[in-house]
Amino acid sequence: MAGSPGLPPFHGGRHVPIAEHGLIGDLRTVALVGSDGTIDWYCPPAFDAPSVFASILDADHGGCFELAAAEALRTKQFYFPDTNVLITRFYTEEGAGEVQDFMPVAGATGIPGEADRHRLIRRVLCVRGTLSFRARIAPRFHYAADAHTVRSDGCAVLFESPSLSLALTATVPLEIEEPDVRADFKLSEGDSAVFALDQIGGDVAPRRCPHLEAEAQFNATVAYWRRWLAQSRYRGRWREMVHRSALTLKLLTYAPTGAIVAAPTTSLPERIGGERNWDYRYVWVRDAAFAVYALLRLGFSGEAEAFMRFVTSHISPGDGKANGPLQIMYGIDGRTDLPERELTHLTGHHGSAPVRVGNAAADQLQLDIYGALIDSIYLYDKWAHPISSGEWDDVCRLVHWVCEHWDQPDEGVWETRGGRKNFLYSRLMCWVAIERAIRLATHRGLPADLPHWRQTRDAIYRRIMERGWSERRQAFVQYEGGEVVDAAVLMMPLAKFIAPTDPKWLSTLDALTEDLVSDSLVYRYDPRTSPDGLHGDEGTFSICSFWYVEALTRAGRLDEARLAFEKMLTYANHLGLYAEEIGRTGEQQGNFPQAFTHLSLISAAYNLDRALG
Repeated sequence: MAGSPGLPPFHGGRHVPIAEHGLIGDLRTVALVGSDGTIDWYCPPAFDAPSVFASILDADHGGCFELAAAEALRTKQFYFPDTNVLITRFYTEEGAGEVQDFMPVAGATGIPGEADRHRLIRRVLCVRGTLSFRARIAPRFHYAADAHTVRSDGCAVLFESPSLSLALTATVPLEIEEPDVRADFKLSEGDSAVFALDQIGGDVAPRRCPHLEAEAQFNATVAYWRRWLAQSRYRGRWREMVHRSALTLKLLTYAPTGAIVAAPTTSLPERIGGERNWDYRYVWVRDAAFAVYALLRLGFSGEAEAFMRFVTSHISPGDGKANGPLQIMYGIDGRTDLPERELTHLTGHHGSAPVRVGNAAADQLQLDIYGALIDSIYLYDKWAHPISSGEWDDVCRLVHWVCEHWDQPDEGVWETRGGRKNFLYSRLMCWVAIERAIRLATHRGLPADLPHWRQTRDAIYRRIMERGWSERRQAFVQYEGGEVVDAAVLMMPLAKFIAPTDPKWLSTLDALTEDLVSDSLVYRYDPRTSPDGLHGDEGTFSICSFWYVEALTRAGRLDEARLAFEKMLTYANHLGLYAEEIGRTGEQQGNFPQAFTHLSLISAAYNLDRALG
């Protein structure tokens, strides 16, 4: 049972830092692999399922899959080029070896009926000398709350819990040490070993993964990712980083529905020891819509089409919810009930409690999501495929609601828990919602109440220019009547609300630089001057840092923009991945990897490239 006394702690009871991880996945769920070879986050069969491995949230009791060379002096991680196949290399006195981690993508392996297996394959190779390896497979089911049994059926070792069963097979001997499994083995140069972990039940029975099958699935997985990436039209200066960001966004898509999650983890802290720990394994309308923009920019229309199917199938704009026709987030299957609770038996990453699952922000009013969604629909119609008549009817219903409700206070883009305000960014994105719908109606000749839409759009514009501007600060501010600046207003020129060289905007950019920018890194706001209902500080917000690059670019300040962008690239981890925030000493903070950060990197790189020529 999880947490039983006398069990040895996972990887020495220590937490691998957030940045010391790579990501693998099968477009249904993911696993985080530490630079020490340990899988310490894995939630089969879907992103938002309860964890099986969660030692990233509790080093002693969360569960993990350790696999490493004994006596390793150092390790290195990299992705097999142009793929999401992760390689962790171990260097010892006796030689060098590596673990190749990947999850075959359903339909890409040529083996029928594999979608429900969610197979996780770990190939171990000795590339030089002779190496001893150790493995420990220690699942802790249902966020380490459920007990399980472990037994061998001759073909595999079975881990069985009330809610989920897994089968472990290996080409080396396995030893059961309840409730875990161990393996100690030695490989000489050219030798290999294979571990495969499958979800079983229903029609999926345990099945071995011999060397030849592992080789075939490795090749099929590599081929799948390379075929997908070959669709990219980006040929600019930062191709490697842009393509890594695109591959990461693809890993955050849920193939069965077209959903795009904000991040694949929960409760990784925005500040070590703080309470800003949230569950991001859901579909934020805003984040997913921005991801669609970034992928469309690169030429990936399939993901945009899949997300539009998700919107059409699961988001009804006429169901009369108290906070408007859209929720700010949905489950990956479209569900709307996402109750938030705390898992008090888990200590949190580096003791950063609470660990939360679910997200109470789902009930907030955030008016900006209407602009984000309708802008993505407009761009999909422009760059990919014309929207249908039914989709247009839905857009009209959303715009009608925005026209009636744009002027009410809300919780805002940052999901503050300090009460509703008249946030400028919410007004801005309501303007975007109506303006893009007008463009779409005009371009396609679609029926719309254009006089009313234009009247409302213009009223929002005047309201922002009059009440969102502070004469004293000579800047657009966070909310009406306030004096503090907010990095969200960086979207004003990006959304084409204001000219990027407008004197009022340039003055705002200077104020933002003075108040919120630290060596190219941008804080989203200052919680001391703009209380958000939570305790403690947070790191710089990486999407804002890339928005800043893009704002500088559009203002023609290209030297500043390029320097800020190059500095931001130095804050990526060793694989080119980013969490949500960056701490004072450059460490990654928050859920990881974060779609927001990677989609904004793509947009900044694309626009800076174009400006540089």
